[in-house]
Amino acid sequence: MVKETTFYDVLGVKPGCTQEDLKKAYRKLALKYHPDKNPNEGEKFKQISQAYEVLSNPEKKRIYDQGGEQALKEGGGPSGSSPMDIFEMFFGGGRGRARGRRERKGQNVIHQLSVSLEELYKGTVRKLALQKNVICDKCEGVGGKKGAVEQCSNCSGTGMTVQVEQLGPGMLQRLQSICTDCQGQGERINPKDRCKQCSGRKTIRDRKILEVHVDKGMVDGQKIVFGGEGDQEPGLEPGDIVILLDEKEHEIFKRNVNDLIMRMQVELVEALCGFQKVIRTLDGRDLLVTSLPGTVVKHGDLKCILNEGMPVYKDPFTKGRLIIQFVVNFPKAIEPTVLPALEQCLPPREEVMIPDNAEECMLTDLDPEQEARRRDTRPAYEEDEGGPSRVQCATQ
Repeated sequence: MVKETTFYDVLGVKPGCTQEDLKKAYRKLALKYHPDKNPNEGEKFKQISQAYEVLSNPEKKRIYDQGGEQALKEGGGPSGSSPMDIFEMFFGGGRGRARGRRERKGQNVIHQLSVSLEELYKGTVRKLALQKNVICDKCEGVGGKKGAVEQCSNCSGTGMTVQVEQLGPGMLQRLQSICTDCQGQGERINPKDRCKQCSGRKTIRDRKILEVHVDKGMVDGQKIVFGGEGDQEPGLEPGDIVILLDEKEHEIFKRNVNDLIMRMQVELVEALCGFQKVIRTLDGRDLLVTSLPGTVVKHGDLKCILNEGMPVYKDPFTKGRLIIQFVVNFPKAIEPTVLPALEQCLPPREEVMIPDNAEECMLTDLDPEQEARRRDTRPAYEEDEGGPSRVQCATQ
């Protein structure tokens, strides 16, 4: 028997419930009444956390079951842990406290850094000069002499002013705006007492040089974070400086994750009779590519060289593939006198049976760009002799 059931009632469980039932009940109620979701239910959230703290502790639960809340108080009572601490401990991520920390942290500063494919292949160190706000060292972020900072009387330290306008009988409108006297700071400093170095702004501009280490295999859009190097502001933890990599387009190679892709132009004689080509890699090495005589390379063929692609990030000795797409350049015309000899070298033509009534026609070149322009200028609908085409709808 238990003396009182208040804590059980708060969690919506019965005395004698299992720890698993207790956890499920607390999880559901804590998420529902968390101050971030229901700012007006702070007291309810506190009661839920206190009840779970007691009932989840075997010794406290025994004391509470025997003597109720009064027995807990006489025996030292609950530990007084913050409801947020219990919430963080239960959910294992510091959800409530982490959010508070984010609110006390300054904004991150994001800079885009343009890098070449060669730099992403070999790795590099780039120096980046930035301007940022730092706490004034003369006034130590106060803005003036000690004691010179006063609460703004116009906004009562809130930084915001509210004006009420009457729109009509019984209709009022509240307009909220930044206080013009303190510029939203909530405090004022007499001009004669302001810091001469920062003019009362509490921060000054400073030049910061960062060494950005671009590691081998990094990718376009990857972030390099310098923690706490952002703008400083009194009462706030400095934000981060985030470097965002922007990969420049390469004239030869295109990247696909860890593979490099390139197009190689070969003449028809090379495609049929073999060739040797030299490829200059992103780190300055020369690769000799050989197609043996008798091996025919077709237009659009894809071949690859293993371990000659991009280095894998954080595993630079492992590389992707170098993929080569072959583009065969065909001659525009061939001298008729060499055709017989050429036919002797190539596979024979396929014999075609021509019907007696076949009509002879001529092939003409088709310009893709001109064809695209023709499609773009085509009217939205074609008119025939009967006028614009109409769509008939069936009705029932």
